[in-house]
Amino acid sequence: MMGQQKQKNHNKNNNDKKSKEAKTGRFLVTITVLGSAGPIRFVVNEKDTVSKVTSTALKSYAREGRLPLLGTNVDHFFLYSVNSTSQALDPAETISSCESRNFCLCKKQMQPQMTEARSEMVSTRKGNGSWKTWLNKPFGFKIYSH
Repeated sequence: MMGQQKQKNHNKNNNDKKSKEAKTGRFLVTITVLGSAGPIRFVVNEKDTVSKVTSTALKSYAREGRLPLLGTNVDHFFLYSVNSTSQALDPAETISSCESRNFCLCKKQMQPQMTEARSEMVSTRKGNGSWKTWLNKPFGFKIYSH
């Protein structure tokens, strides 16, 4: 009698867990990485943030040994919804708020740091005169003005 009661409680707890999991929706996303051969597909929870989905995509990309190498820093990437406007998704919003299943992952354009050699180039270029002079030197193009 006591064993039957424990079994009922155990089954009830398992059913409660399953119903909670069923309430949290899961869906398949497809993320295309610019410059890569094909998309990455994996299942996400609807409550996952865009940042978490981006992190998962980068880890999957690296685990599969894809090229070009991207790294795993989420802050260096934008995630775009393929179906919406051209604005990047907010990393703090939930993935389900995008109402899309197809995304594009793009690397941010990083500003090069000002090194000593680069700062010398910039200061030298400013002192040489016009942009035409600068353009003629490295490329050998001739720009004539009337």
